[in-house]
Amino acid sequence: MANREEPILIGALDIGSSKVSAIVCTLDEEGRPRVLGTGQRQSRGVKRGFVTDMEATEVAVREAVEQAERMSSQNIEDVWASYGAGGLSSDLATVEVEIGGHQVEPTDVEELLQSGREAVDRDGQVVLHANPALYTIDDVQGVRSPVGMHASRLGVDIHVIAADEAPLRNVDLTIRQAHLGVRAIVASPVAAALACLSPEERDLGVALVELGAEVTNVSLHAGGMLVGLRSIPIGAKDITDDIAAAFGVRRRDAERIKCFHGSAMTSPRDNHEVVEALPIGAEDGSEPLRISRAQLMTVIRQRVERTTAEVEAALKDMGFVKPVGGQVVLTGGGAELKNIADYMQGVLGRAVRVGRPRAITGLPDAHSGPAFSSLVGLALLASQGSGGDIRDLALPRSKPGPQATGMFSRLMTAIKGGR
Repeated sequence: MANREEPILIGALDIGSSKVSAIVCTLDEEGRPRVLGTGQRQSRGVKRGFVTDMEATEVAVREAVEQAERMSSQNIEDVWASYGAGGLSSDLATVEVEIGGHQVEPTDVEELLQSGREAVDRDGQVVLHANPALYTIDDVQGVRSPVGMHASRLGVDIHVIAADEAPLRNVDLTIRQAHLGVRAIVASPVAAALACLSPEERDLGVALVELGAEVTNVSLHAGGMLVGLRSIPIGAKDITDDIAAAFGVRRRDAERIKCFHGSAMTSPRDNHEVVEALPIGAEDGSEPLRISRAQLMTVIRQRVERTTAEVEAALKDMGFVKPVGGQVVLTGGGAELKNIADYMQGVLGRAVRVGRPRAITGLPDAHSGPAFSSLVGLALLASQGSGGDIRDLALPRSKPGPQATGMFSRLMTAIKGGR
């Protein structure tokens, strides 16, 4: 028998285009995650969020997890993994049943949710999340709890997030080849929202913009859930590449220049400040290039302007156009660019802030920035269990299973090609 004193361990893994990060947590007496160890490696074999070199990615995954395990003095058998590549889709499935005008009973809700399970399947895609939104009784929308109300028809809107099957299989296989099980694969915007948005923001309505290395995910949250999603194949790494190409410097030097001297806003002092870097192929001791900050800002601003225009178009396409309110929260590694929130606020004409993951016990300062929102969100989601997935809520009561098995087993069955 298992030792009841053994800690409950949670492993989380974020495979990005620039870094692979891992975290090992346990749960405290109140069920909140406590960090035991973290690991990080440069991402290899990932392009625009898609695995393009499975062997290289496997090595990065294994090294990041092993680093977290050494720090925590624990071994983990499986992980919660994020997925933020293009190919994510988001839509609503509406389900309705006739109940004959009597008071809504819990069995009516169960029947509705059972019907909902059958409505969320997506041809050619794997459903990652299927969360019930508000209920409808007859023509009245926005009902949170219909039990006890009289109605002729009972309905519910189910928000479905799905991903293309082949890229998801590659992520799953890469993790398994690193000798790890996969508890769940979670859409990155879902995890990031849990980490850096307050419950009130998610209820009132907010746009979350994840500025990743090579992908920017724009998601809308209202009524406590994600209700819209768009992926843009542009990220912070494109700024680095632009700097490297414009001035003929190595990528690592371009990244350093961006982090220490870059900004999304110009300044009158830019013409008087100079940045030095060695050109590509130069030997140690060679004369460095002298780049004015004004030149650097010209390159950075071009990419920032394009990214902001794409974000604005995505927000309008999803109907996030109300003139008053409608805050935008920036997260992801790209949100660390100096003054990026101020610039986007001016262009978008709405309040913009940088979202950092909420503090959890033991989280190192190095992992508390916006670049780690998805990773922290995975740990928080894992500590909560299934997170209200309609397929788990609709499981028959007569067949209880281990905690949070429904979503995980179904997802893995789909990925393996079963049904």
